[in-house]
Amino acid sequence: MPRFFGYNNYMIIQNLDLLKSNWKLFFIYLVSFLPVMLLSLTLHEWGHAFAAYKCGDPTARNLGRMTLNPFAHIDPIGLLMILLVGFGWAKPVPVNSRNYRNYKAGEAIVSLAGVTMNLLLAIVFSSFFVLFYRMEMTGNYNWLSNGLLLSVLYSGIALNIMLILFNLLPVFPLDGYHIFELLFAKLLPLKVFLFLRRYGTFILIGILILFRMLPISPISALIALIRDELITLAKSIG
Repeated sequence: MPRFFGYNNYMIIQNLDLLKSNWKLFFIYLVSFLPVMLLSLTLHEWGHAFAAYKCGDPTARNLGRMTLNPFAHIDPIGLLMILLVGFGWAKPVPVNSRNYRNYKAGEAIVSLAGVTMNLLLAIVFSSFFVLFYRMEMTGNYNWLSNGLLLSVLYSGIALNIMLILFNLLPVFPLDGYHIFELLFAKLLPLKVFLFLRRYGTFILIGILILFRMLPISPISALIALIRDELITLAKSIG
């Protein structure tokens, strides 16, 4: 059992189950959760654009992608996928790695910038979750205020952890592939990377289908573990 939750972990799960069984509450939840999704996807892509610019590549900036305007980054299908199946994506930020002042450093920094933003968001959401959790513990609790916020923040933490794990998969065209290529370019034959680039999308779809078919998803279990540890950390610090 997670060290932080106990009964209240069950309470949050009950809240989410209640949302799914009551379409009015579920609609309120989706409307409340939408800004969290937009913020998480937008900051991920902005992080790539900003890091690329700082490393010497102005491509994303020149194309209007170094912005916090979510409409510049959001892919409607990717956003819908998050709502329906729990994972999704935004529009990839265009970069030209030949403009980096240092290719290897630039490739690593830009590739990790997006997930770094998601990690920071997960920490922020965990901190706010602890704040509202403590309000609930003092009896200052209302389902349509603190309770809804707890559920939204709880899901927001999981969303950002999902984006981190998803993007770090060493499968083209995800960020993790670029890190994988940097680490193993001299150790593996070129045909391995050509294969991953050619069939990466199909490999990714296969991985996602496999995880959905498993009775217990290892990704879901890992997300829950990391989420609970982040909340426990936020509670200990605050």
